[in-house]
Amino acid sequence: MTVSRRTVLAGSVAGAAALGVGALALDAGEAAIPGTLGGADFARGHRLRGGNFPAPTETQRTDIAIVGGGVAGLSAAWALANAGVTDFRLLELEDHSGGNARSGRNAVSAYPLGAHYLPIPNPEAKGILRLLEQLGILTGWQGGKPVFDPYAIVADPDERLLYLGKWRDGLVPDVGLTPQDRHDVTAFFAAMEVFRTRRDSAGRPAFAIPMALSARDPDLLALDKLSFTQWLDARGWHSPVLRGHVRYACRDDYGTEPDQVSAWAGVHYFAGRRGTAANADRDAVLTWPEGNGYLVGRMGARLKAHLDCGRIVHRVAPANSGVVIDSLDVARGIGVRLEAKAAILAMPHFVARHVVPEGTLEDGHFDYAPWIVANVTVDRPPAGEGTALAWDNVAWNSHSLGYVVATHQSLASVPGASVLTWYLPLSDMPPAEARRLMLDRSLEEWQHMVRDDLLGMNPDLAGAIRRIDVWRWGHAMIRPGPNFFWSGARERAGAPQPPLYFAHSDLSGLSLFEEAHYRGTVAAQAAMAQFGISYADALT
Repeated sequence: MTVSRRTVLAGSVAGAAALGVGALALDAGEAAIPGTLGGADFARGHRLRGGNFPAPTETQRTDIAIVGGGVAGLSAAWALANAGVTDFRLLELEDHSGGNARSGRNAVSAYPLGAHYLPIPNPEAKGILRLLEQLGILTGWQGGKPVFDPYAIVADPDERLLYLGKWRDGLVPDVGLTPQDRHDVTAFFAAMEVFRTRRDSAGRPAFAIPMALSARDPDLLALDKLSFTQWLDARGWHSPVLRGHVRYACRDDYGTEPDQVSAWAGVHYFAGRRGTAANADRDAVLTWPEGNGYLVGRMGARLKAHLDCGRIVHRVAPANSGVVIDSLDVARGIGVRLEAKAAILAMPHFVARHVVPEGTLEDGHFDYAPWIVANVTVDRPPAGEGTALAWDNVAWNSHSLGYVVATHQSLASVPGASVLTWYLPLSDMPPAEARRLMLDRSLEEWQHMVRDDLLGMNPDLAGAIRRIDVWRWGHAMIRPGPNFFWSGARERAGAPQPPLYFAHSDLSGLSLFEEAHYRGTVAAQAAMAQFGISYADALT
């Protein structure tokens, strides 16, 4: 293996782009690695920019249409089904629903293609708690706290960090720190705890999940005017240890560097989680081998009769006191018109602007982060000096976010083959440039970046990597920059325009399962209210 690949990955993906993709080519005589190059269907998505769709030759009718089958769309459909509504259709661009919570499977294990866990829900996340009850994941209540299926609670050890040549518990370094490091880290987390426990005069949390339930105190809203880096600078917290951890956090949840993340979003990452459970720690998460693919898979199975996948919706327009939705049925190659009384657009804002009449939605400065996810099948689990293999494994000096172990929740007493899900946000270059690189780079080139990074963390995996399957997300999540949350544009973008209702996590500025579920449920309940359909509010 060449030194250049490892150097490039540890430094930056932008550095790799500057060198050119040829810099990542195989060494002479090096065997190809089995695997696939997949991702969101770029060709279908890009057709929306060019138009030229066939005229509808078939007309269908329904009461409520949902466009988009990610978590928001499935949640809207779930709310309709819970209310006893039967006349609704969900149209999804891809051949499978689930959005960035989708999953895959091979002979070794199921594995995530994107989102891989759900934190213990906050008390205000009533909708998620009810969903988990319906799915049998929340199994009861004890002392006013939920009890969760123990097989869904992440098993110990849950996370470890490769730092100073050794795997250590947690993701914040606690050895080799200077006095300034310790001061800044301690002060930062003390400040986050103040934010976490703060309430406004009405009892609302300073940082809630769903975020729409957050307090609106002026000093809290003012955080949105700064980047997270500016906010840290103003407090004199310059420790490279603290800054390194903050960078990891911003790239982890937002796919974005701290100097481009709203300080409100930065604080929310650390102060927004307040989940409690009778049988789990507050920082525990719920996870499955396929990650959140387990949740959307269960939801999709219930809603299967209402799902129409492989539909490129290219026009949504109010008409005759209802709405007309034109789409291309990819499998049949024909145009289909769906006439509905109302439509819930559960798609990213940038897509929605392509399909509704011009002027319906303002720009709102919605921007999205591209990601690479690789599922690496190995003959044996990784090891390493120090803390034993955890569910989440991060290397301090890597440009990636490390890997999670798909078989971590397995009950097998003897470890064998496994799948490691490896994550890389392309955060160190402009998103549009990163998306071009994503499409230009070959499977072979991505595989060798992934392999070299994994071997840098775990040299013991030499000879154990069986295959590397690479998945590309061009618009994996919203990038919440300064002035995104409370300037008014975000709120206007999500405001209902009957018979059109809007639902997607980007309307929250936070790409979280809970936010997508909330937006989908809110939109469904608003549509039902329009038609006088009785429903039990799932969010209170």
